Amino acid sequence: MRSKDRISYFYDGDVGSVYFGPNHPMKPHRLCMTHHLVLSYELHKKMEIYRPHKAYPVELAQFHSADYVEFLHRITPDTQHLFSNELARYNLGEDCPVFENLFEFCQIYAGGTIDAARRLNNQLCDIAINWAGGLHHAKKCEASGFCYINDLVLGILELLKHHARVLYIDIDVHHGDGVEEAFYFTDRVMTVSFHKFGDMFFPGTGDVKEIGEREGKFYAINVPLKDGIDDTSFTRLFKTIISKVVEIYQPGVIVLQCGADSLAGDRLGCFNLSIDGHAECVRFVKKFNLPLLVTGGGGYTKENVARCWTLETGVLLDTELPNDIPENEYIKYFAPEFSLKIPNGHIENLNSKSYLSTIKVQVLENLRYIQHAPSVQMQEVPPDFYIPDFDEDEQNPDERVDQHTQDKHIQRDDEYYDGDNDNDQNMDDV
Repeated sequence: MRSKDRISYFYDGDVGSVYFGPNHPMKPHRLCMTHHLVLSYELHKKMEIYRPHKAYPVELAQFHSADYVEFLHRITPDTQHLFSNELARYNLGEDCPVFENLFEFCQIYAGGTIDAARRLNNQLCDIAINWAGGLHHAKKCEASGFCYINDLVLGILELLKHHARVLYIDIDVHHGDGVEEAFYFTDRVMTVSFHKFGDMFFPGTGDVKEIGEREGKFYAINVPLKDGIDDTSFTRLFKTIISKVVEIYQPGVIVLQCGADSLAGDRLGCFNLSIDGHAECVRFVKKFNLPLLVTGGGGYTKENVARCWTLETGVLLDTELPNDIPENEYIKYFAPEFSLKIPNGHIENLNSKSYLSTIKVQVLENLRYIQHAPSVQMQEVPPDFYIPDFDEDEQNPDERVDQHTQDKHIQRDDEYYDGDNDNDQNMDDV
């Protein structure tokens, strides 16, 4: 057992003020609610809190195509009518609308996951949390399923600089298709996704037969589930599969996407998990004592999302939280019970014992083809930061940074560790 885990937690209040638009199920406001609940339980006193850096376009282009990043940077609600071809090409529209401060939103949540990965790489913490991250559907050249930039892929690419093997686990109700697709041909990342699967359910991928290709064959694991799965069947299956995966694959680090739309009562989900059941998966993964990067993901009943991620922050801190929610800025959302736990759902469980057993057998059978953990020839570690040089005098004065933005960039001296201060990097080193 490690002595007490060192936990880094990333949060920027600006993510919670973005608005996807009326009637859109994605409500970033849930992140403010989560953060205030974390504060009201005084969990912030037990971890290091950081404001993430805003990921630079060049960092986002480590995975995404440069033209797509450039388009996200440029498009605004006022100008989108001029770009109908590009909107179609990059899949922006109803599910992935253009809204005010869209690009900054992407920079913040992606910056949080990249920073989390860097702190783990530098062994400055054991567990890093970015509840704003986990947007697992975004593809190299397009937005998808409310996700624009795939912070998870960017975080994993960062971790691969220091780790031969990364294990990615996804418990969102939707298949983690963007992450799986990004690493489908490599054995250096194993992706394991537990999700609802069906032709009519987004994104329509994630069959147990999708196992990776070429060098990545057998390194993508999908656990397709039906409506109504409950705590007992979910956690039993999860523990059986994940313990076998860790034993055989021997990852150096784990990335855990904790989408809360797999909870009972979610607006878009159809599972029966209680918060305790969901959190049991987090507790189980933590026990492997491997460096761990934890993100959010989906979750569309926002008071339950806040409850879930707060309780899971407690789990990661080995802190039991009282069920009575303390007074906080969003207390009215938790009426009438004002309690942290939620009951299981009442959707009929369509996952028969024989169905779950068949899935388990297929997954474990595929794992047998991996004789042992692949050894990887590690290259020289690339530098963390690539910061483009620009001359302030050449900037268009109308586009210069306004005071509000400048103020937000002011950091306390102790918020940085060596090599992580944007301004120290000598461009000749890159």
